[in-house]
Amino acid sequence: MAFQSLSDPSRGLLLSTILFISYLCVGMSFPIVPLYVSGQLQFGNVWAGLGVGIAFLATILTRGYAGGLSDHRGAKVAVVRGLAFYVAGALTAMVAGLLVQMPLPSFLLLLVGRLLLGLGESLVAVGTIAWGIAFAGPARSGKVLALVGAAIYGALAVGGPIGLVLLGRVGFAGTMAISAVLPFVGLLAAWRVPGVAPHPVAERPPFWNVVGRIWLDGSIVCLQGIGFAAIGAFFTLYFLDQGWSHAGLGLTAFGVGFVLVRVLVGHLPDLIGGLPVAIGSLAIEAVGQLLIWRATDPMLALTGSFLTGLGCSMIFPAMGREVVRRVEPHLRGTTLGGFSAFQDLGYGLTGPFAGLLADRAGYGSVFMAGTAAAIAGLLIALSLRRMRAVAFN
Repeated sequence: MAFQSLSDPSRGLLLSTILFISYLCVGMSFPIVPLYVSGQLQFGNVWAGLGVGIAFLATILTRGYAGGLSDHRGAKVAVVRGLAFYVAGALTAMVAGLLVQMPLPSFLLLLVGRLLLGLGESLVAVGTIAWGIAFAGPARSGKVLALVGAAIYGALAVGGPIGLVLLGRVGFAGTMAISAVLPFVGLLAAWRVPGVAPHPVAERPPFWNVVGRIWLDGSIVCLQGIGFAAIGAFFTLYFLDQGWSHAGLGLTAFGVGFVLVRVLVGHLPDLIGGLPVAIGSLAIEAVGQLLIWRATDPMLALTGSFLTGLGCSMIFPAMGREVVRRVEPHLRGTTLGGFSAFQDLGYGLTGPFAGLLADRAGYGSVFMAGTAAAIAGLLIALSLRRMRAVAFN
């Protein structure tokens, strides 16, 4: 395998493009999994939420593995392996869709496919970030994280409506079959990008020691992730329950806001620091979730989704910059794996718990929880800024 050691920020854009194409596989499945589980398989909201959230559980449990593989074997190995798991997960979900007349076997097989997708997500995300930072250099880590996030959420914004259209035309199994092609294309493209040298023999502390150093930063991205996960899992069902049209535009509105901020001010964490950016972003996310919760018409809810995207956009790269700058290069992949797991935790827990909340108090209550989570993240970020200001002085 050829290695590239020279700083080359342009390759970050290429990696983000590969990630965007591949991540459409995830984006297409996000809004249609709960519809398939609750509509065609006739399971309840909690099970629909589990169908979405279990992928994030797999991601959480494998972040340490993904970070270690990236550090030991190289980021390219992690990405290529993760893309292969994307393909396997989509094909497994396709088979589940063919068993629609057998609800329980179909659901269980769908969970297997989602677990494979979650493992792939862990490897691809950590590997791409480590790969990009190796090319661009740590000083541009905020920009790399912004590009990676723009690719991921841009794919969610585009993939969500595509998935809903395909669901109506070719069914769940057909949509999953089509989605399996996209990471395969990414796999072919990734082979052409040079790898970066791993750090196979450097001394490393245990994974949980690394997590202990970053848990406050991680808790902020965990709490901000609840708002996005609520939109991804329940925005469509919320619109259907209200009798509103254009339900598929929820993720699009979120994604437009998200990508707009990444493109226009993706350099901001590197310029002014991560915590100030995170504080302003969490305040905007809280307002967006509040608008969805209290919406009286679809336009107000879509505006709330757009504002949630604006707010969520810079929190991960802002706090990720804080984390990356405090660790040695040979721990970068492991640290990013642990840091990313906090966001996955927010995503994974939101599905089933929000489903239970929706059953008890209606779909609007899901976004009430998102509002509270964003406010809690804001309070932690303010406290963290005060703590580090005192330590610095």
